[in-house]
Amino acid sequence: METILVATDFSDRSDLAVARAALIAAKSRAQLHLIHVVDDDQKPRIVEGETAISKQILQEEIARLNQIDGLQCTCDVLLGDPFEGICGFADTINPRLLVIGAHRRRVLRDVFVGTTAQRTIRRARWPVLMVNAPPSQTYRNVLMATDLSENSRRAAAHLAKLNLAPPEDHTLLHIIDAPARRLIMSDVLAEDQMTRYLAELQIEAEQDLKDFAESLSFDDCNRVARQSSGATSAAVLQSAGDFDVDLIVVASQGRVGLSKTFLGSVAEEVLRRAARDVLAIPPDLPH
Repeated sequence: METILVATDFSDRSDLAVARAALIAAKSRAQLHLIHVVDDDQKPRIVEGETAISKQILQEEIARLNQIDGLQCTCDVLLGDPFEGICGFADTINPRLLVIGAHRRRVLRDVFVGTTAQRTIRRARWPVLMVNAPPSQTYRNVLMATDLSENSRRAAAHLAKLNLAPPEDHTLLHIIDAPARRLIMSDVLAEDQMTRYLAELQIEAEQDLKDFAESLSFDDCNRVARQSSGATSAAVLQSAGDFDVDLIVVASQGRVGLSKTFLGSVAEEVLRRAARDVLAIPPDLPH
């Protein structure tokens, strides 16, 4: 039986992650495994006390979760650095999915960079789901942003295997980097030629996206190619709002260059700013 791993720090944010993971596990008939990492860089008596309390809290939580029909839930308390503990344990069991709570947001300083959540997503060899919104039902509207690269293709193929929602509830989004192309072509094209060029670019992108979807057996999904006049991450988030999605999917690595879209650093910006759940899938998953 495949395992969905949930890292919890017992905060309200983690409670949302546990609730979402339980919904996914019940739908996919996967085992749910909760872990909590106790920082061992403290006095031994403090570590001992926190470990005992953590075990009690987790046991109470899995007793509640095991009452859900068809759900099998287990737990572990680990000692060490939270980031290293989560990643090390995940490496050991190779979960179907790692679920974490949202990062903290502060008004005066964005502390996402360098946090356990961000470090885990960068390091992950498995799909990582960051839960931002209270879950009430299984995912109904999933948006996957893609740059049509091979890395993105592998991530999309794995998304289909996760079966978080039916194919017809997925939207494949491709953001066209029109401003960069406009800048490059502005010295050689008149304004009317530029207009035609961008129209042709739109048609080409729509065909490429169609071919991309068909190669993944995503024939029933919605397809959207949009020209962005600003940051690609902002275009992805704007599209998520326009389509009222409850899950945004990004590949955690991708190409960089003229056509750089959301992958890599832009994926981090989506993770940083999204109020909706975000699933980050690495292109090279262990078998």
